[in-house]
Amino acid sequence: MDHSDFTKWSHRATAWGQEYLDTIRARPVRAQVKPGDVIARLPDQAPEDPEDMEQIFADFEAIVPDAMTHWQHPKFFAYFPTNATTPVLVAEQLASVMTAQCMLWQTSPAATEMEQVVIGWLRDALGLPARFTGTLQDTATTATFSAVLTMRERALDWQGLTAGLNGTNPLRIYASAQTHSSIDKAVRLAGIGQDNLVKVATDADYSMQPEALRDAIKADLAAGFTPAGVVLCVGGTSIGAADNIAGCLAVAREFDLYTHVDAAWAGSAMLCPEFRWLWEGVEAADSIVLNPYKWLGAMSDCSVQFLADPTPQVRTLGLRPAYLETMGTEEITNFNEWSIPLGRRFRALKLWFLIRAYGLSGLRRRIRDHVAWVGELAEVFRADAAFSISTEPRLALFTFQYAPEGRDADALTAALLARTNDDGRIYLTQTLHEGRFVIRMTAGHFDCTREDVMSVYPILKELAAQL
Repeated sequence: MDHSDFTKWSHRATAWGQEYLDTIRARPVRAQVKPGDVIARLPDQAPEDPEDMEQIFADFEAIVPDAMTHWQHPKFFAYFPTNATTPVLVAEQLASVMTAQCMLWQTSPAATEMEQVVIGWLRDALGLPARFTGTLQDTATTATFSAVLTMRERALDWQGLTAGLNGTNPLRIYASAQTHSSIDKAVRLAGIGQDNLVKVATDADYSMQPEALRDAIKADLAAGFTPAGVVLCVGGTSIGAADNIAGCLAVAREFDLYTHVDAAWAGSAMLCPEFRWLWEGVEAADSIVLNPYKWLGAMSDCSVQFLADPTPQVRTLGLRPAYLETMGTEEITNFNEWSIPLGRRFRALKLWFLIRAYGLSGLRRRIRDHVAWVGELAEVFRADAAFSISTEPRLALFTFQYAPEGRDADALTAALLARTNDDGRIYLTQTLHEGRFVIRMTAGHFDCTREDVMSVYPILKELAAQL
């Protein structure tokens, strides 16, 4: 296959994609295969000679789609969604054809400057101050890791980059138990260590409170530790919890600690002014991350890390050997110095397409719909004595148990979830909350409808009767 065949196969792939999207509702949401099924259908060794594209494409159609969980299914209510809207799919195709390595301004002027512009668009749409700038990362995990590395180096006066951590006082990072596991991973990979991630107690609403944070920092100072930073949560993955952002950021400033707010899912909802109370005071943060692919339709990978001042992170992550210098120019932005990888994709193009194609009003409408529908569904479950609401709706997320009186709610809830996902009409996932096995219900697929969301209750009621 050479470039002359590109049109044929690109059209073929597009036609397959259109049919896939048109018929996706007829597919079970979760893959109905067992471990090893796909491996059994693939050759043990790579082909020595070229194979015909017709056969390759036919094998794709025969093997792959039925062995995939369909994240673009409107009844995907598990985890958080990874949306891919049509304008974004087009933008990704264009970016893939150019296949630019967007590490430097000179290697991708349009990519660099478009990234600056779309981040400015989102900053303003979210109500953040004009001083915030930022960069596009692959995922929130990378953004959080970048922030934690910056916390480490700032606390060590940037000596850790050269001298390492040997001989330094143990550094401490503070977060609540509702934060994502990516914070745990970040402190491990940063050399700070899991034991030095302090999980601060939360209140009855599962929110980190400033007094508890202050007490934890003071205790560590008295014990000879070096506090380095605070990671706060808005819309935690498990139950959607949010920390007391304004109060905890004020405490962090008392001790001159670098701060990072993980709003990977819920941050998108801040396009709607009525939800911004959830992160009131966020303008005092040093770093904020949100994932437009979760709720705005931007397609993974695409995380926005906003920075009040990029200098500490660039000082931590930036490295400019002679072969990466741009000769004959004034100081310019090279986004590879803002992030861990040198290589960078043209992620800004899909955000540019997305925001223009739907407008901020279209994005806000979808978020408001999802929040309203999930709240309505929660009330339906609440009215049924066989079910118990475990955590109240937070934006478009609540948790519940199947808990008929006198029965083992944990075991029945687990059995109901397994039967539901094997059934295939909807897809849900679980979490542990206060030691109980609960089902998470979250809606956020770009094209789901009220009917899709409200179908969850009758499907679960039907399947529960079979237990």
